[in-house]
Amino acid sequence: MALNPRRISLRAGSALALSSLCLIAPSQAAAPASNTATPIKHVVVIFQENVSFDHYFATYPKAANVSGEPAFSASATTPKDIDTLAHAGLLDNNPNKTNAKNGADATAPFRLDRTQAATADQNHGYTAEQAAYDHFAMDLFPANTGKGSKGAAGAFGTKGQVMGYYDGNTVTALWNYAQDFAMSDNSFSTNFGPSTPGAINLISGQTNGAFLPPGYKLEKDGTYDGGRIVPDGKGGWTIISDFDPTGDVCSSPKYPTALMSGRNIGDMLNDHNITWGWFEGGFDLTVKNPNGTTGCKRSTTSDVTKVDEVDYIPHHEPFQYYPSTANPQHIRPSSVDVIGTSHDGGANHQYDMNDFYAVLKNGNLPAVSFLKAPAYQDGHAGYSDPLDEQEFIVHVLNDLQKSKDWNDTAVIILYDDSDGWYDHAHAVINSSNLPVKGYDVLDGDHCGSGTPLPGVNGQPVEGRCGYGTRQPLLVVSPYAKKNFVDHTLTDQTSVMRFIEDNWMGGQRLGGGSFDAISGSLDGMFDWSKARTDRLMLNEKTGLKG
Repeated sequence: MALNPRRISLRAGSALALSSLCLIAPSQAAAPASNTATPIKHVVVIFQENVSFDHYFATYPKAANVSGEPAFSASATTPKDIDTLAHAGLLDNNPNKTNAKNGADATAPFRLDRTQAATADQNHGYTAEQAAYDHFAMDLFPANTGKGSKGAAGAFGTKGQVMGYYDGNTVTALWNYAQDFAMSDNSFSTNFGPSTPGAINLISGQTNGAFLPPGYKLEKDGTYDGGRIVPDGKGGWTIISDFDPTGDVCSSPKYPTALMSGRNIGDMLNDHNITWGWFEGGFDLTVKNPNGTTGCKRSTTSDVTKVDEVDYIPHHEPFQYYPSTANPQHIRPSSVDVIGTSHDGGANHQYDMNDFYAVLKNGNLPAVSFLKAPAYQDGHAGYSDPLDEQEFIVHVLNDLQKSKDWNDTAVIILYDDSDGWYDHAHAVINSSNLPVKGYDVLDGDHCGSGTPLPGVNGQPVEGRCGYGTRQPLLVVSPYAKKNFVDHTLTDQTSVMRFIEDNWMGGQRLGGGSFDAISGSLDGMFDWSKARTDRLMLNEKTGLKG
């Protein structure tokens, strides 16, 4: 039985139960496809949490090199035209410091050192981020997205913390990868807002087409659960905030849930018989952590933040929102040999991070792999941090560079949202004027101008204002240009475009996806010859060797 996702309506009393998640089986693929438009046969997408570009690269490539911290020294050949805070002249003369509307929280950007790796989680809501832009003056971040750490000194203890940035003495590994490979200074979140929209944009480029759970109740203003999902102006729903996937056994009974209609990149990969998988920390519910936790409550306590956080966060797993690619019961693959194929025993391409290391060791790395760290290592302020994040990224890249597949692999590192951290750049290309007022506020009561992109029904829909905040994007590969900074305008769906161009002849997902207009990552590569050098870093320090 096949479901037409555009006709699904989970309204109160609907006969369609949550068990319908299991009615769509994965494609019965034959031998995996291997023809590619480039020398790349394996793409590994490391999808981290909640960082703006300026938060990690404000002064790149110049670090303070404070005594006792890992030292960073840039190559003399590092490009000079990188759009950083330093290059823009906004480190001291900054409008967030002078705008009186920020009150006592007003501050210029300031350096965070390694002792300040554990920060507060900033406000990264769809509306809050637009308000911080202040009609593109980019000067109301403390007032709208800032949060401070209680009891901390100086701006770190106020909403001005949102203006803080790290340099190469803390995010040392990322700065070293940027030195040896390619990075972008012009890549943005597809839409404003937090994790769920960012994750769904990564795999579908379409945040319209949500359908609500049985028995749902609307707010007085016509939104779902306080505006997490909003009317799109055409009789449908657009997501602008976080909610758990309906039916996932780890979704919280106290948290709102919903699902998505339409298609995603996993459906396209299945159509083309291309092996793939989403690998997320904590997804395997049979594992017991050293602290004795298991199941949905598997957790790890960060030595940096001291926060005990569950490893698996349901609203960070985008494929769980789509009936065609969901594995709501967290079924395990039948063996390591079939991970990434349609014969994976019912796992439906959804796996644990431990499974990624297993396939890498086993020698059957899927063509396309999406990686999500266990929560304490995903970089999300509040429960994770750049030092724990660094250990995860370096561990993955060191293992990949030791593998037999490295010579034809491209690793793309990017983020789901900005966490509200200050960034001075902007590139809003898709508008929104939600019928429910108070959500689109960048330009008065709307966000951007022009006709919005279509939703899953083919009509222009509201609630997809973007691009949102600028975020880091790096490419690490034998074919990546060395010490190169790309200025091409890209977004989260540029990853989809790369996959589509490499394996599918440039076919696009359709259904109003941003991949139809996304910028290309191609400029970050040199296809003429693979490099033979490796960059092995220390997981703790991010230093070479």
